[in-house]
Amino acid sequence: VQLVESGGGLVQAGGSLRLSCAASGRTISKDAMGWFRQVPGKEREFVAAISWSGGTTHYADSVKGRFTISRDNAENTLYLQMNSLKPEDTGVYYCAADVSFVIMTRTPPRPDYWGQGTQVTVSS
Repeated sequence: VQLVESGGGLVQAGGSLRLSCAASGRTISKDAMGWFRQVPGKEREFVAAISWSGGTTHYADSVKGRFTISRDNAENTLYLQMNSLKPEDTGVYYCAADVSFVIMTRTPPRPDYWGQGTQVTVSS
């Protein structure tokens, strides 16, 4: 499966962005999906994950209450709504897919499929 992120950009602190991850090659309707982010010199870190049905979600403590992960299996697309953005949310955001939801929350993250990433920059 190929994953392509979009929706990144430059935003002021307190603003919002919505990231999308379009999948192609096969359906992702039976995959758990996740969002991760990375800044130069640091490990890639978990942001949020969602089960194949959308019925279960999990968030990093740093984004709880501000970010919402969702999916549209009919459109083969994953989303991340990011509100109340902070400068520390800056990084390259990657989407990922794996048959296992648990894989998404392990450290280090090792899902089967990764997108190429989209840059999010939050200015203070």
